[in-house]
Amino acid sequence: MTRVAVASRSFSRHPVLRAELLAHYSDVTFNDAGTSLAGEALAGFLDGHDKAVTALERIDDALLARLPGLKVIAKYGVGLDMIDMAAMVRRGVRLGWTGGVNRRSVSELVISSAIALLRHVPAANREVLAGTWRQLMGRQLTGKTVGIIGCGHIGKDLAPLLNAFGCRVLAHDILDFPEFYARHGVEPMGIEDLLREADVVTLHLPHDETTVNILSAGRLALMKPSAILINAARGGLVDEAAMKVMLLDGRLAGAAFDVFAVEPPTDRELLSLPNVLATPHIGGSAEEAVLAMGRAAIEGLDRNELPLPGVFKG
Repeated sequence: MTRVAVASRSFSRHPVLRAELLAHYSDVTFNDAGTSLAGEALAGFLDGHDKAVTALERIDDALLARLPGLKVIAKYGVGLDMIDMAAMVRRGVRLGWTGGVNRRSVSELVISSAIALLRHVPAANREVLAGTWRQLMGRQLTGKTVGIIGCGHIGKDLAPLLNAFGCRVLAHDILDFPEFYARHGVEPMGIEDLLREADVVTLHLPHDETTVNILSAGRLALMKPSAILINAARGGLVDEAAMKVMLLDGRLAGAAFDVFAVEPPTDRELLSLPNVLATPHIGGSAEEAVLAMGRAAIEGLDRNELPLPGVFKG
């Protein structure tokens, strides 16, 4: 009998996903303690199981060396930065993963964040709670130039939504998508030119050695003082210290961050700024997205492959 371990806390406490997984596999160990599993604790939890469902748990070579019986890891969620895929190939462990299953959830958060910052919603809300009643003059999203850095599943989902607002849409990606760009009126361009022209910049990249601090202090300085920056992708893509100085100095109008280099974030000064909208990594936390990600993970227990180079690209 195949034994399955579910390390993810949120999957383990979701009644629908539990029931659907148990309809496929009868021998399942859930993380009912609700503990964050890592290192020795994660190895102990997964030991003796043939397949596993993981989310934010770090899967590296040292862990896999402890688990010779583990043959499949199904990813609950879309990010793969927590998984050493080269180690999985060396150890013969297969990966079940579906990209983009939470794309609409993230896209809607980006749209709502852009509107909130353009209309000064965070600052206005704080003022009302503090007893101040005044109207803050904002700007519409309609007609703005929006730059998408990373045009994978989420970037491609976001572009037509922005079309509905009459936005000019720019995109930067290491790959070229001429048919998609032509169909949705997207203008591909280099990252520096995009930063110079966009009123709203939104990041949709994985976190790896090529994207760490991709928005460095130098690149941030290219943005318009009236522009806003949104990161609902991965922490570590932006020089947050440089961004804070720009927000304080009026060289950047606002920032909406759902992810941070350190989570939870520790820079209280940054979080307290009236032109900052901070959320606790909720991009995929819509009920519909959670079900889609969970069902993709269940399917991944049976439909999977070795994560060879070029496979499992977002």
